[in-house]
Parts: sequence; structure tokens; C-alpha cells
Amino acid sequence: MKTRFCAALAVFLLLTLSACASAPAGGPADGSMVQVTSGNVLDLPDSISGAGEYTGKSEYRIGANDLLKISIFMNNELERELRVNASGQISLPLIGSLQAGGKTVLELETEIADKLGKNYLQNPQVTVFIKEFTSQRVTVEGAVKRAGIYPIMGRTSLLQAVALAGGTDSDVSDDESVVVFRTVDGKRMVAKFNLQMIRAGEFGDPQIFGDDIVVVNESRVKSGFKRFMQAIPLLNTFVIY
Repeated sequence: MKTRFCAALAVFLLLTLSACASAPAGGPADGSMVQVTSGNVLDLPDSISGAGEYTGKSEYRIGANDLLKISIFMNNELERELRVNASGQISLPLIGSLQAGGKTVLELETEIADKLGKNYLQNPQVTVFIKEFTSQRVTVEGAVKRAGIYPIMGRTSLLQAVALAGGTDSDVSDDESVVVFRTVDGKRMVAKFNLQMIRAGEFGDPQIFGDDIVVVNESRVKSGFKRFMQAIPLLNTFVIY
């Protein structure tokens, strides 16, 4: 019995030391954006620890039935909240019908500003905000209970996206190391988050956009302990008394 315990303890210590030796260093995961320059998502630069919330419009393309809020600076009478019809079109004062479906927010803002600027307003400042998404999808993978691609409607936060996948797998997940991939202005960006700090209210729960990829990383220590527990039956079989 003593020999069996010592052997099991030695296996666990080896797994734990291996996990600690290979664990990546880094500051707090507060969601600062960095551009992807490495194939290893955990190999993030130290600048990730700087203050700042992960923001930036994705290249999501507007779809049918999306609800838009369109504002023109200093022209409140032109502000509209409207839903894209089945053909992808919307109708605005002074402009009439135009195609919104298939365009990014920036493309639609630019087109509206151009049309208003030609005949009606001088240098109009147009803002388009998507209040409800109906054709968004987010990918959630890694140490979650049900990895997959999920449709999302309306504003969806990181915690809500993880919940769509059944939550994190508490046996192996590292809730302090969750990364989000997003394409911003044609560049692949990544941000690292600490779910524990978000749950505690120390950091805001960031918004997730269409085509984002959420990856919940595994804890090397938890994974090592799980392998240790799985190895106990083998030790009972092979350890000499």
C-alpha cells in the first residue's frame, strides 16, 4: 500500500511540475487588443496587461431582419430605427430605398453620407448601430461542455456566448485564460480575458460580434490532475506490493 501511494504521488508531482514549467507568463487578462503574429494564441505579449476594453467593429455584414439605428449628427429629425426587409433593403428620408443587406456598418454609413451630402447636407456625420442581429454566428471551442457554432440574436456578451456552449468544463478549463479572435479592418486580432474577474465585476463583460471565435483554454494543472486520477486504476494493476 505504501509503495502504491508513493508511486501515485510521484506521478502527480511530475504532472504538476510539468504543467507549471510550461505554463505561459503574462499580465492580467483585461481584453486589450493585439494583432495575431504567432500561431500560439497563449504566446501573447506583455502589453496585453495594459488597461483598455476589447472593442472594435467586426466585419459582420448586415442581413435581412437586422434592426438598425441610423443617426445623423446635429439632425435628430433624420434619426431612424428600422428593420432590414427580406430583400435586404431599408428606406430613409430624403434618400428613399437603398440596399443595406450584404454591407458592413462602415460601408452603409459611407453610402448614406454620400447620398445625403450630394444634395441635402454638408459633410453629414452618419452613425449606424445594429441593435438586433438575426444572422450572427459565434464559434465557441476549447474547454467547454458543448463546443460548436451558435447563432446569436441581439447584443451578446462573452459570458453569454460561453453559456451557449454549456459553460466551461470545470474539470479542465482555465477561466483566467479565455481568448477571443476577431477580424477588424481586415486584420486578425486577439484579446485575452479573465472570466473570473468578469464574473466578480472587476472587468466589464465585453460584447461578442458575428464571426468571433471564443476559445476557452485548458488549465495544465487541472488537466494533469485529471490524468493522474485516470491513471490510478493502472497503478493498482501494475504497482508491485
